Amino acid sequence: MLERKDFGSHIGLIVEWVENYFQNLESLPIKSSVKPKDIIQQLPISPPETSEEIEDIISDLNKIILPGITHWQHPNFHAYFPANSSVESVYAEFITAAIGAQCMIWETSPAAAELEERMMDWFKEMMSIPEHMDGVIQDTASTATLAALIVAREKITDYQSNWNGVPPGLRVYSSKEIHSSIDKAVAICGIGRNNLVKIDTREDGTMHTEHLRKRILEDIREGYTPTCIISGVGTTGRLAVDDIKSISSIASEYKVWHHIDAAYLGTAAILPEYRSLLEGIETADSMVFNPHKWMFTNFDCTVLFMRDKEELIRTFEILPEYLKTSTRGEVHDYRDWGIPLGRRFRALKLWFVIRSYGVEGIRTKLRNHIALSAYFVEALHKNDQLEIVGIPKFNFCCFRLAPEEGENQEDTNKKNIRFLKTINETGKVFLSHTKINEDYVIRVVIGQTYVEQEHIDNLLEVIHNSI
Repeated sequence: MLERKDFGSHIGLIVEWVENYFQNLESLPIKSSVKPKDIIQQLPISPPETSEEIEDIISDLNKIILPGITHWQHPNFHAYFPANSSVESVYAEFITAAIGAQCMIWETSPAAAELEERMMDWFKEMMSIPEHMDGVIQDTASTATLAALIVAREKITDYQSNWNGVPPGLRVYSSKEIHSSIDKAVAICGIGRNNLVKIDTREDGTMHTEHLRKRILEDIREGYTPTCIISGVGTTGRLAVDDIKSISSIASEYKVWHHIDAAYLGTAAILPEYRSLLEGIETADSMVFNPHKWMFTNFDCTVLFMRDKEELIRTFEILPEYLKTSTRGEVHDYRDWGIPLGRRFRALKLWFVIRSYGVEGIRTKLRNHIALSAYFVEALHKNDQLEIVGIPKFNFCCFRLAPEEGENQEDTNKKNIRFLKTINETGKVFLSHTKINEDYVIRVVIGQTYVEQEHIDNLLEVIHNSI
């Protein structure tokens, strides 16, 4: 019989590895340069028959796995949206993994349930979220949005879809800028992608609310059932912020569920000067934001707020005999608050991060990122070969090589595709792209936990040397 490995004899190796990783992170190439199948060809086809030494596993970690990692915690990583971590979050994740609790109901870990409840209270205070809303931790925004959409579906069908199947003709509305996870959620929940209506946007990328109202009225006349409106607070393409107050008003008028996707930018509401981002949330039905994107809490950790938690519970509650407890009704059994039965102890890392930084410490980091972005934009403006596309917002901007006189859009796009490739091939920074009005542009998000001005100066140097 195999004995439990002596934790103390090996923990030093692991802690040393983690510490070396953080210390040497900036010397590593940000984006992995391996080719398809490079990793798998180094891995044995069959598992080992006998026990292997931890030292050998760590050696292979360094030799095989690490070269195939794109380092999302690198301070020169400015692509996509960050999935930023922190030392404090790693501490908590370590402890969470050791405890290994399955936090499906209060009985299976009372502290996990009650800490999660209190963390949601803290967020309500930190972000001025209405007192009547209740929060729950999910894994990702994709899952949280799917859950909200299923609740909207159930409510509009008088909670019959879970029993009888989804009736045809339900409609969901979003702007053309909304995240692709919405398309997936509409498909998965049975409403169907053909019933996702993409509303035109204004010049700034925000949903055109009058077009929304017009389309809802048209659908009602044609026999469709408006079911849910999804507004964006910080869209992926250009960080557009929909007018959620007006959208909430339209949703209330036509008795349509209103879900707010604030996955990335919702964190900015921790700053008092940006509380207006969520103006109108008091009449919305649900809202999602990701602490694992811009609040220094490692992936995965998403928060879903609901105006009426009973609608969420009614949608997802199933009570087999083995889950019946004497405390039911007195406590939060979070397995009824979403799709999975099994739940990780994610509240612990929020507790560590918020306590370690303090609310003011979190605000200081957010403001620093915003200031660094402004510094970056100002520097770009000084180069005549570059142009800012759209309006820089918060810690986000888009830019490109400016089109030359007489150059058509296709040629400008090809030029910028090559430009981005040249930038990323340096291995010194990592950026990603999007399209705005079919113009290929390069996105820059300055949101890494430990990013400083020296890293932005490095980014500027790489950009200028790549022209």
